[in-house]
Amino acid sequence: MKIVVGLGNPGKKYERTRHNVGFILLDNFSQDRDLTWRYDKRSQAEVSSFGDILLVKPQTFMNRSGISVSYLVNYYKLSLEDLIVIHDELDLPFGEIKLQKNVGSAGHLGVEDVIVSLKSKDFWRYRVGIGRPKNIRIDMGDWVLTEFTSQELEELQNVPLPISGY
Repeated sequence: MKIVVGLGNPGKKYERTRHNVGFILLDNFSQDRDLTWRYDKRSQAEVSSFGDILLVKPQTFMNRSGISVSYLVNYYKLSLEDLIVIHDELDLPFGEIKLQKNVGSAGHLGVEDVIVSLKSKDFWRYRVGIGRPKNIRIDMGDWVLTEFTSQELEELQNVPLPISGY
């Protein structure tokens, strides 16, 4: 079994924001395959499955994502090798992706909470570029909470999940 976690914030207010790219990619994947989501109270996450892959959207808000991730990793007794965390990345141009393992959070508080909760950074990170704002005066915290344009959301439909053979 593998767990693919999309990081984001719950609620309509955050639905289309850059910080929610993890949720957006999982939603795109699940819609294309008619998968359904259910709330799992124990893990405090929306979960869906695709074969032997558990798809997860923590509902604890971004900076507490580790609660859901560590619960599920421990519950299923998984190796961290089987964990992929999808998140937004300021340092990559929009739509560019990078898969890495055993690297620090680079200031991403959601990833940092996962690292702290697991007591390890030895898991896969699927970094999805959201780029930086053209206006250098925009605060990065504000930037990640801005909404994607309709065109950007359409382009995100072409970003594959890091799941081989789907």
